[in-house]
Amino acid sequence: MRSLTRKGAATRQRVLEGAAAYIREHGVAATTLDDVLAVTATSKSQLFHYFPGGREELLLAVARFEADRVLSDQQPQLGDLTSWPGWWLWRDKVVERYREQGGRCPLGSVMSQMGGSTPGAQAVVTELMRRWQAEIAVGVRYMQQAGEIDPDLDPDRAAAALLAGIQGGVLIQMSTGRTTHLEAALDMGIAHLQGGGASSP
Repeated sequence: MRSLTRKGAATRQRVLEGAAAYIREHGVAATTLDDVLAVTATSKSQLFHYFPGGREELLLAVARFEADRVLSDQQPQLGDLTSWPGWWLWRDKVVERYREQGGRCPLGSVMSQMGGSTPGAQAVVTELMRRWQAEIAVGVRYMQQAGEIDPDLDPDRAAAALLAGIQGGVLIQMSTGRTTHLEAALDMGIAHLQGGGASSP
């Protein structure tokens, strides 16, 4: 992306946030560039200045925005996995986030519209999962140094397994409307790290 002035960056961000909010409410298929222009009070020339690729480039930017929200919505708990109460607080934060989201996944809907196998879409999801797994792995390493987790456990694989469980639970929730499987995946995953039972304290 070309270098923008502070004002230009703020305008681009305003358009991006407005488009993301509209898509979350109305869905990707029902969102046109004219809708985005209207809700963001932006001219067509402005929109194409910041998103020269038009709708496809805007959707990719929205996908990145929604991916960032997945992680920011888990803070500060995700960045504070330094005690077992902290891990359980993060667990509750994740469940709360996806319960509030319900059956509609903004990131998933944008990805499906873009075509999940396109290089841009794959890059967004890959980067999200890399960052999310890395944050969890930091927590595992901290707890290993504190003597709370088996030092022989591979932090990256443990984080990957926990993340896979979360994603599976979210997919089931989107189909059933229930967070039961997501909660079970988190409970069992954290309990495995603790080396104990499957229930939170």
